[in-house]
Amino acid sequence: MVTEGANYLVSIVTFLGAAIIVVPLFKKIGLGPVLGYLAAGLAIGPFGLALFTDSTTIIHIAELGVVMFLFLVGLEIQPKQLWGLRKYIFGMGSLQVLGATGALTAIGLLYNFSLQFSFIAASGFVLTSTAIVMQTLSYRNDMTSDPSRRIIAVLLFEDLLIVPLLALVAILSPAQTADSLQSHSLWQHIIVSFAGLALLIVAGIWLLDPLFRLVAKTKIRELMTAVALFVVLGSALLMEATGLSMAMGAFLAGVLLSNSSFRHQLEVDIDPFKGLLLGLFFLGVGMSLDLTHVLNHWKMIVSALFLMMITKGIIIYAVARATGSTKLQSLDRAVLMAQGGEFAFVLFSSATLQGVISAEVHANMTAIVVLSMALTPLFIVIYQKWIAPKFAVREVLENDVIEEQNDIILIGLGRFGQIVNHLLRASGFQPTIIDKDAKLVSGMKKRGIRSYFGDACHPDLLHRAGIETVKLVIVAIDNTKQATKIVQHIRQINPKAKIIARAYDRHHVFELAQAGANVQIRETFDSALRTGKQALTTLGIEQEKVHRIGNMFFGKDRHSVKLMADVYDPKKPMFTNADMLKIAFEQDEELKLEIQKILDEEI
Repeated sequence: MVTEGANYLVSIVTFLGAAIIVVPLFKKIGLGPVLGYLAAGLAIGPFGLALFTDSTTIIHIAELGVVMFLFLVGLEIQPKQLWGLRKYIFGMGSLQVLGATGALTAIGLLYNFSLQFSFIAASGFVLTSTAIVMQTLSYRNDMTSDPSRRIIAVLLFEDLLIVPLLALVAILSPAQTADSLQSHSLWQHIIVSFAGLALLIVAGIWLLDPLFRLVAKTKIRELMTAVALFVVLGSALLMEATGLSMAMGAFLAGVLLSNSSFRHQLEVDIDPFKGLLLGLFFLGVGMSLDLTHVLNHWKMIVSALFLMMITKGIIIYAVARATGSTKLQSLDRAVLMAQGGEFAFVLFSSATLQGVISAEVHANMTAIVVLSMALTPLFIVIYQKWIAPKFAVREVLENDVIEEQNDIILIGLGRFGQIVNHLLRASGFQPTIIDKDAKLVSGMKKRGIRSYFGDACHPDLLHRAGIETVKLVIVAIDNTKQATKIVQHIRQINPKAKIIARAYDRHHVFELAQAGANVQIRETFDSALRTGKQALTTLGIEQEKVHRIGNMFFGKDRHSVKLMADVYDPKKPMFTNADMLKIAFEQDEELKLEIQKILDEEI
């Protein structure tokens, strides 16, 4: 006899087993994990092996994964940044939603549905899948770029539409009179929603951070995790209870905690739950695909599916181009957001219960939305592999005309070059600054730092900067091949110039030395040396000895690098150059003896 607890255990093991088998396979063949989860759900669902029959309940539970995902996204966006997105949320968001809703409603009319049915179907399909879009951006490590933030802004606007759309369904319900609903239900929904929103903001500003500080004092790790889950799920519950989406509540809670000192701890606590539940959500979506219904109505469903996705994609592309996105960014957004989303299920279910749409329309539209969600990961793979490369024509910008020639040229104004420039300027020197990041150069000019856009790999640009007569060149870019190429070119043109070059690692030091750089600065060497000296101090070694050891280590390391650079051969793989290995062993032994002498000395 199998107990109820055992049945739950079998269900959990089946879910995990399906994910473990199918998802890695799909990722390995290049189709992505999202499509793998959907396929696994279809395989074990009621229309596959029938191991599970209640996909709706699973989706509802697994929506918590989407909730936690939006909370983590909110942690990355500070309130000022969210306020800065307002023109995209309400401007671009409304433009995209209204345009797509109108076009999709017209498609419904083409299929001889009534205006009411067509509008509800269009309104549901307009609501993009937050789970698929956010998961895709996360896999790309592209959550903070400007194009991604515009996408997030549109998703937020679509979440805000839940209240008016559900209220509109109630107004259209044959069981209710429009007059009574317009005067009571609609305004009641709006007031309650805004009250819940205000309550969440007030709690986030004045209560959440003190709560975490109080719990942190207990030093009980699991209690901190419990409070983190309480905040996320409590925010989601509050928003759902007041008519907004759970995802909206979690996102706002994240934004309100983005400046908290506990932000990183919250990310660590929530991330494991997010990943598992989000995978479960995609499994549930795959399980909900009714293949029998699709086969019985395949002509209408398939034709409407592609027509609606293409139409929505065209509208998204047009709006993106009209609001300043490039062709490639607009095309990427269109492919990414052309599907229907999880909130469509809520809207269609409510409309069916209130008699606004028929059960058949509900079944057809649910199948279309699920198929659009299932096909989107596949379309993204096709787009990225075969379509995007053909459209990836970079906008060619002309190099700036350099109006000055100084004794110092600084190439690269990133996080490394900015510190060098700051020190030089503070000391009274004025370098000619070159960087190929147009936005960075523009921003620096606004700060009063004169800099020039251009690629220093081009000889003409360096010529205009006076490379033939310059005394010092600092190469501070983080591209190893380009840095070496620039150093070689400078040394050929101006043998007398002193060249200080940023190096990625020891092997890059060897390449730069052979290219002609006088000084090679490993970008992490000094910070690592400081860390080591701090470790020695912590271990009880006298400060004066630590200082001498550090200086000696610095000199020995530079000497050993110089010796190894003389015998370095880039054609030989790492650890196969016998001469370099011999030098390394000899220098290590000398280093140990020198340090031991310092440690044995009496102070």
